[in-house]
Amino acid sequence: MSARARHLLAWAAACVLLAGVFALYTRPDMAVMLADRLWACFQ
Repeated sequence: MSARARHLLAWAAACVLLAGVFALYTRPDMAVMLADRLWACFQ
């Protein structure tokens, strides 16, 4: 695999990951659940 192909693959993976995170945060119940789980770690 060439360096250019790896570079494009890395960019594509990063874009897919960011799109997935954005899709999760459009659902407010998911954001609240994640915040509750994070908060539970400190109690």
